[in-house]
Amino acid sequence: MGQFRWLTVVSPDQVNGVELLLEPDQHPAAGPFKRALVEDGIPFTSFGVDDVQAEFDRLTSLGVHFTQPPTAMGPVTTAVFDDTCGNLIQVAQKH
Repeated sequence: MGQFRWLTVVSPDQVNGVELLLEPDQHPAAGPFKRALVEDGIPFTSFGVDDVQAEFDRLTSLGVHFTQPPTAMGPVTTAVFDDTCGNLIQVAQKH
């Protein structure tokens, strides 16, 4: 990828589970786009989980800062956290 590297990460507990691709954000639009989403409270992405409250409790105990605690929204419960890289990430549980 030119001057950049391709980096993916997985959980050490589930090496064959979800794999995240971390990409450079050097494009001039990336910074303003990310800031606008955060300012408006819009998550950049969402991950489905079996139990939002359990994930909230687990991640909070690890020092993760949530901008939205578990909140029931009709057929789903969601929570939103700051990934410390300028993004909001949502976890969602279907009912």
